Amino acid sequence: MRKWIVFRAEKRQPGWEDRKYAHTGSLTKTLFEHYDCSDKALPEPGYRPPEFIRVDQFADPSCSESKTHYRQSDWEVTKVEAYTPEIPVGMGFDMIVICYCKHNPINAPLKPMPERQVSVDSFGGDKEAYEQWLETQKEAASVKLSSSIPAQTQGRVSKN
Repeated sequence: MRKWIVFRAEKRQPGWEDRKYAHTGSLTKTLFEHYDCSDKALPEPGYRPPEFIRVDQFADPSCSESKTHYRQSDWEVTKVEAYTPEIPVGMGFDMIVICYCKHNPINAPLKPMPERQVSVDSFGGDKEAYEQWLETQKEAASVKLSSSIPAQTQGRVSKN
């Protein structure tokens, strides 16, 4: 089931002056958005959406916007509303979920982001697409390896 889950601040929550859309600078009550295609249950009151954080000393310089850590956010869900279309209109979602949140700070520990886990399920069970992706990863690793070998030793390294 394709769900668009929007976490919004309740009225009169602190930090409103800093919650702005990047492209327009206009104020918003939207805190986070999640796109979920799993069959997991909807968030319930008490749930805290994850907050993703970049710690520069652990960041990959080739990924300028990558996040390195996460933690439970200071926002707590207080109410959940779910909307489903009566007639599918091709909007791309089976359900839109609005989670209203209050600011309730906690001292949650930072946890490192897990390594990406790619499987056949990542390709909707399409084994052929998964195999093609695996081949591109082997090619990318090969290019990275050969470009990291100093020029004076490249001719002497076996590439078995």
